[in-house]
Amino acid sequence: MNPRTLFLIRRLILMVSGEALQSGFHFALNLYLLHILSAADYGIFAISMVMGGVAIAYTRSLTAVPASVWISRSRTRREADAYDITFGSGALLLSTTLALLAMALLWLWQSHGPVIGGLFIGLWALRSHLRTASFARHRQWIVSCSDLTFTFIGCAVTAFIVYEGRDVLVGIFQGLAVANGLGILLLLFLPRNRIRISFRREVRRRYMRLWPQLRWTVFYVSTALLQGQTIAILVTSVAGPAAYAPIAAVMTLFAPLRIIATAFDNMMQPEMSAAMGRHDYARVWKQALLWSGLLGLGCLVYGALVFLIVPYIKSETFADASIHVIGASAMVISTLLIVYSMPRIILETAGSFSTLALFSGLAALVGLVSIAILLAISTPAWALAGAALAEVTFFSLCWTAVYRRLKGGAGLSTAGQAK
Repeated sequence: MNPRTLFLIRRLILMVSGEALQSGFHFALNLYLLHILSAADYGIFAISMVMGGVAIAYTRSLTAVPASVWISRSRTRREADAYDITFGSGALLLSTTLALLAMALLWLWQSHGPVIGGLFIGLWALRSHLRTASFARHRQWIVSCSDLTFTFIGCAVTAFIVYEGRDVLVGIFQGLAVANGLGILLLLFLPRNRIRISFRREVRRRYMRLWPQLRWTVFYVSTALLQGQTIAILVTSVAGPAAYAPIAAVMTLFAPLRIIATAFDNMMQPEMSAAMGRHDYARVWKQALLWSGLLGLGCLVYGALVFLIVPYIKSETFADASIHVIGASAMVISTLLIVYSMPRIILETAGSFSTLALFSGLAALVGLVSIAILLAISTPAWALAGAALAEVTFFSLCWTAVYRRLKGGAGLSTAGQAK
């Protein structure tokens, strides 16, 4: 194994350790809430976490990924700072808007906690942007410190809330908001750089120059979210939060795979951006096959372990639910999510957001029709198979597009010779 690959493996381990701290906390929190909340309350919590994922997805596509790409391509520190300020200011505005929307939705769903719940979602989205931008500026140790603080404070506040016997759902939102807020402060102040937020004319102009490309990300992230969250929307709308609760609970068991997927995205986005900028298509294709194969194999092993553990988890949420049926579809979804990470990153780096939007739109349509049919003729457990079919569709389209793009761009064999 060459030194470059070893470097990437070490970097992935560092990033995964940071993701593992925070996502491991979310994972443990979900398992704990499975035991103390009713199915209806856990369903509300699960939907709230979905809303947080939606906020992160929009922030990632509109500010974090562009920041990672353009900061990595910057030739001078001044240029990198300019992009950092531009996208950081945009992330602040976007996360604030999303927090207000989340507050409105939570107010419609429950009579208490909408403000703190929306604040938690907004801070979570903002911290996600700052983490990605910090990785692009090679500040991995700062991100690790932020993740450690988030995990420690989150655990401490949650334990205190449970000990005090307060409203658990509202208390959890408070703890997560405090933890994300402190994590943000570390990401901002540890680099010892002046914090600059600007909405002046030159900043707006810089962002608007990129808007012809970025506007496709709005459509892309919307179709991608529809692709991934159709199951939550339809099951909750048709059968209620309690019916969605076992699906959300089983998907939570596969959450550690998303830790790897997120860390992998943060690691490979700058790498692929630099390689695509050099037109080194042979290396891009080689890395896509290598990492997808290794991570896909790991996902299958993890899935087998989940199937062994699930029967021993006792919870009201799992009562009368077809756990193994849900688990099989969940494993397919989680594995494909990682295996198509590389082609998705490559298409994002190449600016092919219109292509991604088309693919995710088609996949969302497949999922919508499939889930609706399965809900009509079977139980919500089988409906998750429709979501898996949507992921299979997106997986096939992405890999086909990337192969054709790289082969047409320089030739998978001729690129190596040109090098």
